[in-house]
Amino acid sequence: MNTVGAALVVLSAYTTTQRSNDMAHVFDQEANFWWLTGIEAPDWRLIIDGKTQKSWLVAPRVESHVELFDGSLAHDEAKAVSGVDGVVSREEAAELLFKLARQHDVVFGLDAPPFKEYVPFTLNPAPATLWRELKKTFQTTKSCRRELARLRAIKQLPEIEMIKQAVELTTGAFTDIYAQIDTFTHEYEVEAAFTYAFQHKGATHAYDPIVASGAHACTLHYIENRARIDDTSMMLLDVGARIGGYAADITRTYARSRTSQRGRDIHHAVELAHADIIALLRPGLSVKEYSEKVDSIMKQALIDLGLIHSAGDAKGYRKYFPHAISHGLGIDVHDSLGNPEVFVPGMVLTVEPGIYIPEEGIGVRLEDDILITETAHHNLSARLPSSL
Repeated sequence: MNTVGAALVVLSAYTTTQRSNDMAHVFDQEANFWWLTGIEAPDWRLIIDGKTQKSWLVAPRVESHVELFDGSLAHDEAKAVSGVDGVVSREEAAELLFKLARQHDVVFGLDAPPFKEYVPFTLNPAPATLWRELKKTFQTTKSCRRELARLRAIKQLPEIEMIKQAVELTTGAFTDIYAQIDTFTHEYEVEAAFTYAFQHKGATHAYDPIVASGAHACTLHYIENRARIDDTSMMLLDVGARIGGYAADITRTYARSRTSQRGRDIHHAVELAHADIIALLRPGLSVKEYSEKVDSIMKQALIDLGLIHSAGDAKGYRKYFPHAISHGLGIDVHDSLGNPEVFVPGMVLTVEPGIYIPEEGIGVRLEDDILITETAHHNLSARLPSSL
């Protein structure tokens, strides 16, 4: 946290959330908290005092019946995993923060994420609860979300190694599934094959897998994965493993035995654009220039397919290519790159051009995971062919 110097930083883990009646969802940790502590248990907090270079974990209150059913993280284990100087209770933390408020006019925490107005789900309440508490205790509360994003955007060698392992496992699963692509009759069979491949190696899905046959591929985050597969349609598979806390995110669109020529032509156009866009990436390339060149490539692909008639057709362009070309990749599948002006070595991002034509029931996307190197880029998933 050198970017905030001698500041005080206080962060929260996520809390558990309800799945049904008296059952909780499988717990996933808040990425910033995990990156700083390695703690995978809910309801913990972290205090970092930049002035004294000391840090504390704040243990949650765990009722005896909860510990009986779900267990809890021992304080000595939490200290060893995180490397903090000490572990304190919630009551002790309240006293500690009261004292620190006399030494720090400003406390840094995590405010609400910038996408909160655009998502159709309830945010995990733990960070907001802590934010409100900090505002009552300290004179000024500021967010360190961007500082953390910029630190996390530059992956260190152990992080890159975990991503490579996740990518390797994912590409292997894709290869095995592609070899039997005509044998599956339902989307859920394909999902089950990926799940087995990951769990058999001690890994998990990094996100809900997308197994979208036919027109379902036009729903960008289709995760129902229940439909019967039509031999005349293509199948879009967007799947990634998670290993050691780090994610892969790969998409391929495969033909079935009776896929139409139109579908094959659209796939070919996306495949050419995919290769051209990846070739752009290098350290020092401005994000603005990258976006402009991507737009040029994708618009030409749509023109060649007869979907738009000119590069000036912005509405048509976004109808058939409605999402961003890239996002950061790391602990979060959609990792922030910290809003950079240029790409720098150590960044890992996806490249995922797609063309979606709801009126024709065709959707094609190809996605690879790219590491920006000192001189160019390295396609971590290059061993997996993008062809039909």
